Amino acid sequence: MFATLLASGFLDPQKIIEQGGLLLLSAIVFAETGLFVGFFLPGDSLLFIAGFLASSAGGNRLPALPIVVACVIAASILGSEVGYWFGRKVGPALFDRPKSRLFNPANVVKAHLFFERYGAKTIVLARFVPIVRTFAPIVAGVSTMRHRVFLTYNVIGAVLWGGIVTTLGYFLGQVDAVKNHIELAIVAVVAISLLPMAIELLRHRRAAGREHVVADPEPAARPID
Repeated sequence: MFATLLASGFLDPQKIIEQGGLLLLSAIVFAETGLFVGFFLPGDSLLFIAGFLASSAGGNRLPALPIVVACVIAASILGSEVGYWFGRKVGPALFDRPKSRLFNPANVVKAHLFFERYGAKTIVLARFVPIVRTFAPIVAGVSTMRHRVFLTYNVIGAVLWGGIVTTLGYFLGQVDAVKNHIELAIVAVVAISLLPMAIELLRHRRAAGREHVVADPEPAARPID
């Protein structure tokens, strides 16, 4: 589904912003940071392009950078808040939901494992990891994390993610090599954002392989005729 939407231009971050402006940018950030149906939406690349389009190199097609960053941070905080309270209300039943085109229980499990490993810091770290970013607030709610703790890390994560990625787009977009190859820059941002997930997946597979080797008993010695 993701490939189809991307090929059709529906998930092209530059087209999204050019057509919907700051309002659509904020709505997508809101959905991608807490609503489980928003996991397929372009987060990091969208913020990078938003920063670029707020610069003179991008034609100032968005308001000034501080306004864009403020909207991204606010939408991100609100989206995660909704995700948190959704998790608190739905609870463990979320893990038993059947798989569908818009929901895969495995994504919730990934976020849960991430949460188990890093604790409250997950709310900050997950901002920079696609898919986990969407489900971490929900899992925090399911795990009944204290709201005061969640809100603190939620704000910190939103400020870091929204500020860093958007500002990078603003300044790097003014570099000729990036400006003239903005599509490649978007691909690079997506690849970098997926790197932590790829590393975690590789480590998980290696760990699973070692466990499999340990679990397998040594073959019985063949009797000598």
